[in-house]
Amino acid sequence: MKIVALFATVVVAALPQSAYAQSPQPATEPAAAPAAAQPCAACHGARGEGIPAAGFPRIAAQSQYYIARQLRSYADGSRRNPVMEGFAKTLSAADRASVGTYYAQLDAPAAASGDVAPPERGRVLAIQGSAERRVQACINCHGPGGSGEPPAYPYLAGLDAKYIAAALQAWKDGTRTNDTGQQMLGIARALTPEDVAAVADYFASLPPPKPSPLDIVQAPAAR
Repeated sequence: MKIVALFATVVVAALPQSAYAQSPQPATEPAAAPAAAQPCAACHGARGEGIPAAGFPRIAAQSQYYIARQLRSYADGSRRNPVMEGFAKTLSAADRASVGTYYAQLDAPAAASGDVAPPERGRVLAIQGSAERRVQACINCHGPGGSGEPPAYPYLAGLDAKYIAAALQAWKDGTRTNDTGQQMLGIARALTPEDVAAVADYFASLPPPKPSPLDIVQAPAAR
């Protein structure tokens, strides 16, 4: 399985900023949230925009496959969060798919990232990685500009820096283990706290992607 968070190639890094986060939008958005998705709005916002101040991430335009997989992970304990675990355990596989499908089609406004430029260290880790720490570039798996590689690899661009840092910490301390190859564990443990903060700030400063068509963001088998 590819590495899930910090890797790149020179060719991809050379893409212009305008090429980032430009995946095609679906023709229409869902008219209303399915019943299984309605409780999500309390934490993730009416349109999946997230509530950064409370640590609740933006989930709009993440792939259907990725969202459903995270819900399954909360239900089986391979990703830990007391609130999400309780919710996920009430959902059937069909419910998880419907929640994922709904949010995958939404184009929510991005949270303001402020005017402070992210540390150069964050950009280097994101697009080049670190030979010293044996960490590949994040965009090898998370796409140019952190725009994701659906269906399996989530976007990082536009996510709140505190959430990205918390996710890396969860990999590091073992409260998140739903990476098949366990590569994120090695990556997270190789990064210093300063590295984590820098790369989180870098991705938070980038624009999130637009929704991709459902035939791209659904589970690979469905394609």
